[in-house]
Amino acid sequence: MALTSLASIEDLSARGLEVDPSESGIVDVYLAVASAAVREAAGTPISATTSTVTVEGEAGQWLRLPGLPVTAVTSVKLDGVAITDWRLRSGMLWRAAGWTGYDGPSEVEAVYAHGLPDVPADIVDLVCRMTAAALIAYRSEEGGTGLAADKVLTSERLGDWAVTYAADGRITEMELPQHWAERLAARFGGGVSLVQSR
Repeated sequence: MALTSLASIEDLSARGLEVDPSESGIVDVYLAVASAAVREAAGTPISATTSTVTVEGEAGQWLRLPGLPVTAVTSVKLDGVAITDWRLRSGMLWRAAGWTGYDGPSEVEAVYAHGLPDVPADIVDLVCRMTAAALIAYRSEEGGTGLAADKVLTSERLGDWAVTYAADGRITEMELPQHWAERLAARFGGGVSLVQSR
């Protein structure tokens, strides 16, 4: 099941961007794409969900699951065998016997609830800004051709008119600037992909 977008049409309206009812379908697409880009950079769904992940068992008694904060764990399998001798403490799994076998690394599968009950305001705002930029590009040319890669005007001359364009390195409005990607990864501990979300 797909995750709900991190922002809504109502969030866009609250920021002064009115969406015509005929545009609601395309705006929903932009909200979903922007949300996916933000989640990818964060390495976590951000909003509350239930996921199934498979991670390598770490040496030692503690095992961190991706997608902080972890709020509940339903089941845990160690190398395909269900185990119950673990505890959830401080958002991590603890097991006295540890998470690796005598013969080397193990595979741990966990089904758990994680994420934030409410999407932080700055994340909602980021998704709205990305969506607004895409919608403005869509509106700029008939038939949505304004969505083509953006060219930035770098110089213009009037006598014997000349113009110079340069690309800013982005292909679409849905690409996060490097500082936002780094900020999201640092904030949410990005880097581990979810195997399955429900």
